[in-house]
Amino acid sequence: MSLAILVSGIPPVPAMAAEKPAKSAPQFAVPQPGRKFVFPRDHGSHPEFKVEWWYITGHLYTIDHRRFGYQATFFRRATDKPDSAGSPLFGSSHLFLTHMALLDVQTGAFSFQERLNRNGWDAQASTETLDVACGPWSLRMPDPAASKMVLAGSMRNDDAWQLELTPSKPLVIFGENGVSRKGAAPSAASHYLTFPRLATTGKLTFGSEQFQVRGESWMDHEISSSQLDEDQVGWDWACLQFRDGREAMVYRMRRRDGKADPFSTLAWIAADGKLQHITSHDFELAPLDHWRSPHTGAEYPSGFRLTALTPTGQRQTWRLVPLAKDQELTGAVTGIAYWEGACRLEDELGKEVGSAFVEMTGYAGNLAEKFK
Repeated sequence: MSLAILVSGIPPVPAMAAEKPAKSAPQFAVPQPGRKFVFPRDHGSHPEFKVEWWYITGHLYTIDHRRFGYQATFFRRATDKPDSAGSPLFGSSHLFLTHMALLDVQTGAFSFQERLNRNGWDAQASTETLDVACGPWSLRMPDPAASKMVLAGSMRNDDAWQLELTPSKPLVIFGENGVSRKGAAPSAASHYLTFPRLATTGKLTFGSEQFQVRGESWMDHEISSSQLDEDQVGWDWACLQFRDGREAMVYRMRRRDGKADPFSTLAWIAADGKLQHITSHDFELAPLDHWRSPHTGAEYPSGFRLTALTPTGQRQTWRLVPLAKDQELTGAVTGIAYWEGACRLEDELGKEVGSAFVEMTGYAGNLAEKFK
């Protein structure tokens, strides 16, 4: 899911695409069923849509088994300001908001940083392939034939990483006929493309230490013009990577009355890559505990119990247990705080059976109210 709407509230910009898809407003396209994706072009930017994001999370390990969790998210958001004539290096038609976060599981230390730049010399996204950058941070696909990616990130002068991400499984497209619905309104939808398992290797600098690391990552690329329906206040989202080769993606869209929206969903990805969705009636995401942020005062669930129908027709339960309670991004740039963190995936007996990442929004303020 991720917080592409973090930069909402900025007036829109006319569509730049030559084709004429349906629009959420006179300016922006709405995801349409049956879209034929073409790669590597569709790994790139889609400026006819208002918001778009490339989101990567993962679990990294050193040779001596020290563990880190990381997040890197690149958002693009259209504005109503045309680029200045004669000044291509200082555009204003798009804003790029980028988040980087790193958790040292050994100490519980969690750090994050945000950047906000206009399109131009210090921020851009190609419309031909995956090539997005914001300041010194970048995500690129130098080898489209192999879908191999390179991620460069950092946090101030303390932490940095250069990672190579290679798909272990094929790309999946969530939703029905290419459209992932988030609510009853036709505009509350996205094109949702995911690499559910990426073999990850590279170099991590943590303070004065340097490590060679390897692990696994998850990558989402969502293309949208609106995510929240009128009655929704936030969401809980998770990606799960099982050690047996399966993955799952789940989101619970939360309504004002505290109930899950019927458009909440869970998708199973089998070891062979086969995709199967189940409806909101066939799974439950319940908090294990709660944690109050000392930074914002927001109270978040602290871990979840996921009970879900599996593709074999069995109902099973797992626990998503945070590797540190405090993994809140406080929103210094946007004013919107959310929790995004690395978790351990356990079975009912408490045995670790995989890894997960969880995102929780709308607990530090009703998102629908913020985006009026």
